[in-house]
Amino acid sequence: MADLDNILIFVKVAQFESITRAARSLGTPISTVSRRLSVLESELGVSLLRRTTRRVTLTAQGRAYFSRCQEPLNLLQEAEQVLTRAQRRPEGLLRITVPVIVLQEPFFNFMSAFMKDNARIRVELVVTNLLLDLIAENIDVAIRVGELQDSSVVARRLGTGAYCLVAAPEYLKGRVLPAEPADLKSHDCVMFNAKNNERDWDLVSGRRKVRVHVSGPVASRDINSASAFVHRGHGIGLLPSRYCEEAIAKGKLIRVLPKWTSSPIPVFALYPTRKFLPLRLSVFLDALVAWKDPLWIRE
Repeated sequence: MADLDNILIFVKVAQFESITRAARSLGTPISTVSRRLSVLESELGVSLLRRTTRRVTLTAQGRAYFSRCQEPLNLLQEAEQVLTRAQRRPEGLLRITVPVIVLQEPFFNFMSAFMKDNARIRVELVVTNLLLDLIAENIDVAIRVGELQDSSVVARRLGTGAYCLVAAPEYLKGRVLPAEPADLKSHDCVMFNAKNNERDWDLVSGRRKVRVHVSGPVASRDINSASAFVHRGHGIGLLPSRYCEEAIAKGKLIRVLPKWTSSPIPVFALYPTRKFLPLRLSVFLDALVAWKDPLWIRE
């Protein structure tokens, strides 16, 4: 197959019917254009152009070749323009995966504002607690809560979160409030990601750290359902602080052992590579960092 650069030069010369004007359009010396045309004719074994001192005209073979080359070259140039335009203004499909815990009103408000500010970006949310393979699943960015297990992707730390101990007034009525973490052993607890309705909770208060084994009537791998059972009075839950702030303010939940929380939990934005970052992803990451009311604590 002939060199594509030589074919492009030929098409430009045919369009302008002038080597000089084609060279000026391409930003290439006239001598180089003439030489590359000769190379192309030698490769094809035909004469494509008739050259005179005033103009350049196509031979019969040249006209046939030009008619077949022009359209695919235009398509290639259009494809290149689409890519370069996408890097000048944010547009295209942005696939984001988030865990269930992120699906809260502040996140919906953030995403809504982002899409209104970037009307050319289309968003597809993949909501799952599974740790998807970003490349295999064609995911642009993942928001992950917790320590990272995959070192093959780029991680941008967004901040930290923490869990607090809460219970519904219905559950606490007539019961003695825990005074120390060890007292949780005598209470019903609603657990997230438990095994056989038992698990260990790691709690911190300043420099103090304890691990307490808890159990209870209900456990779930979904934070929303665990929260629902806490709200309905089935026990004390260890829930994300931002997740239950409003309920605490309205008296629907009560802090238990308010000086104790979980250890800080890191929050990351993960994406497949640093190289040639699509502009739509770059502006989304910038928006995440600038989010005025994030679901995590900035560091």
